[in-house]
Amino acid sequence: MDIRIFILFLSNQVIFITSKIINQNVERSIDLTTQVVRETVKITTEDTEGIPFNAYNVVFNEDLAQHVSFVSAKHTSKKLTMRKVSAGSTNVITFPEAAPSHVFYIEVIYTSQIQPYPEEIKQADKQFVRYTGPMYFYSAYKTRFQKTQVKLATSNIISYTQIKPYAVSSNKIKYGPFEDIPDHSKELMTVHYENQTPFMSVNRLERTIQVSHWGNIAVEESIHLLHTGAKLKGSFSRYEFQKDGRSGQASIKSYKTVLPASAFGVYYRDTNGNISTSNMNVLKESVELELRPRFPLFGGWKTQYILGYNLPSFEYLFNSDDDYVLRMRVIDHIFDDMVVDEAVVKIILPEGCASIQLIPPYSIRREADTMSYTYLDTFGRPTIVFSKNNMVENHMSDFELKYKFPKILLLQEPILIITFIFMIFLFTVIFKRLDFSIAVHLHKE
Repeated sequence: MDIRIFILFLSNQVIFITSKIINQNVERSIDLTTQVVRETVKITTEDTEGIPFNAYNVVFNEDLAQHVSFVSAKHTSKKLTMRKVSAGSTNVITFPEAAPSHVFYIEVIYTSQIQPYPEEIKQADKQFVRYTGPMYFYSAYKTRFQKTQVKLATSNIISYTQIKPYAVSSNKIKYGPFEDIPDHSKELMTVHYENQTPFMSVNRLERTIQVSHWGNIAVEESIHLLHTGAKLKGSFSRYEFQKDGRSGQASIKSYKTVLPASAFGVYYRDTNGNISTSNMNVLKESVELELRPRFPLFGGWKTQYILGYNLPSFEYLFNSDDDYVLRMRVIDHIFDDMVVDEAVVKIILPEGCASIQLIPPYSIRREADTMSYTYLDTFGRPTIVFSKNNMVENHMSDFELKYKFPKILLLQEPILIITFIFMIFLFTVIFKRLDFSIAVHLHKE
């Protein structure tokens, strides 16, 4: 019996995926110019017997799935719905309407897929890296025609996989067209080339957002950075580094962090104190910080620092009566082509908040809620904590945090301050009226 149609139940929706789907044409573009791999795939898919369908399976090789940081799909400029249907590596794209064929784009961003090779270099050496990835588009469907273009950081190519037809032009390698590629093809390609762009990862990001209903939101980040490029072989020479401009080309001397345009009261310090070599440039749509560590970062070197700033709450906190909504980014732009291995976000709300509901822009790991205590607190501030691993710039999306807060509680802190001042005055008056002297007073008869 030939089963023609699969029925998939997803969030109370019935999605039809026919078994006769093929990829009529696939055009891949792989960008290897930085430390992250950006792959854009244009897919023309159709049902060989003309049966309309409204869903498409996107799958990843088990070895490659661990490197996938972000995946999205769109039709022209419209974003398509994509949902993960299992704990594995299968995603389902849903089209607005069922049709016998569809043309759409998939964007996938991989991390830790480009590795330094050799793993150690001297201070004056160039950095070479090696990329290993799928030669053909890994798909659950057969592919009739396919072309691939690989873009590199430089034209200095040591070696690459040579499967005909192929062509090399400057810093680009073109493969194909290939015909009749089977589904789940696992053949690999390897490219060994020069890449001097910064290979830098945030091992851990601890982001704390403290909300005040008196007009201010305080943001503080503890950032642990590691240079993940080729490790420095031998000792570091400051003299050679300053004398020769070619020395330490792969090292990280400075980078730009982008904050919201309304950020003020910015500070930047490490364990030794404030770092005054940084520069801040206030632009129309953002605040740019040029951060310069106390020492250049070579491969295997790391640093840690704290970055903080304030925001006016009216731009991010909205309310109707006792209902409040906080809408902010999960993470900021720390540096170009950033990779965040682990981000922990802590949101501290005012005392008295209840009915708290967190709406994240993507899947996260929610931790247990806790209480935080600061000055003038009585029973603690509700604290929401969540985390996510393997993040890139595309994860700079807004979360929503809904909660209820009785406005009468806005008077709590002023009343506490007034009561404290009143008690001081009362104690002072009582102290002045009492006689604490130890002298003996004699009374005449």
